[in-house]
Amino acid sequence: MSDLCRTADATTRTAAADAIFPPVAGCSVEQILTKPIAIDPGALPSFFIVGPPRTGSSWLYEVLRPHALLPSHSKETRFFDTHFHRGLKWYLAHYGRSGGDQRMGEVAPTYFASGAARERIALTVPRAKIVCVFRNPVDRIISLYRVKRAYGWIPWSFAEAIQRDPELMESGRYASTLKLWQRAFGADNVMPGIYDDLWDDPQGFVDAIGDFIGVPRFSLADWQYGFVHDSDRMTQPRSYYRTRTATMVANWFKARRMDRAVSAFKRSRFRHFVLGGGEPFPKVSEELLTQLQKEFLREVDDLEEMLHRDLSAWKMRDERLLMAATSE
Repeated sequence: MSDLCRTADATTRTAAADAIFPPVAGCSVEQILTKPIAIDPGALPSFFIVGPPRTGSSWLYEVLRPHALLPSHSKETRFFDTHFHRGLKWYLAHYGRSGGDQRMGEVAPTYFASGAARERIALTVPRAKIVCVFRNPVDRIISLYRVKRAYGWIPWSFAEAIQRDPELMESGRYASTLKLWQRAFGADNVMPGIYDDLWDDPQGFVDAIGDFIGVPRFSLADWQYGFVHDSDRMTQPRSYYRTRTATMVANWFKARRMDRAVSAFKRSRFRHFVLGGGEPFPKVSEELLTQLQKEFLREVDDLEEMLHRDLSAWKMRDERLLMAATSE
């Protein structure tokens, strides 16, 4: 029997889990979840900032890292959506030190739209605090596409990508997916935040999140304010296949808990051989922008009602939206 069969907490929800997950690594989910290991519940995260992607998660990771116990060397473990079969021992190895009195958590933007991640977290850490941050969905989908294209995850134009990459559109189903997180953890344990508030008041934004997840308040440094408004002007890769290969190699290293090597490479001058250097991203057509805005209109309306928050700026065609199509 693999390590996975011995690494998850016992639960009474295995029947539901079997209906959701196929066998993994030779073990049924019932085996995975009913073969507990001797682990202190305090050794598991108490909070997850689940995204969706391109909503300030990198900034939150950097500012929370001195004040909470987060995975080291790499922000995202991808455990609950991609590496769950590797078991809790693999996952907890990313937390390289004891947190003492610090809250333990993970900033994991890919979890938001992943039904598997949501259910696995609920089965493993059912009382976890969940934070979701929402951004103008059209701005965000353009930003996410650019990151995926820049890192060689996808080869397509923007118009092709929104048809062929499910995550781009699914991660924009804000209200529908928020309801699923609330159903899994209870509405009181799920905090929705708005990316606009991060831009307008970074200190107030992080104070609110810290209060919710149990991290004592702290003052942001001057450089951390600047980081919020930093513009990362990505370009398309100089060579898609070279960038794609480098990304696959990095993922291979991460799967073997060699995140330190990946981080060192990202800080080195060699990263420029595989990242960037290509053509600027072309402007997205106004027709496509309007199409996307209509596609997400119902979700934005529902989110307004859920949060009792005016999000009309997300529903207007204006110069700011056109600028978002060509700059980060």
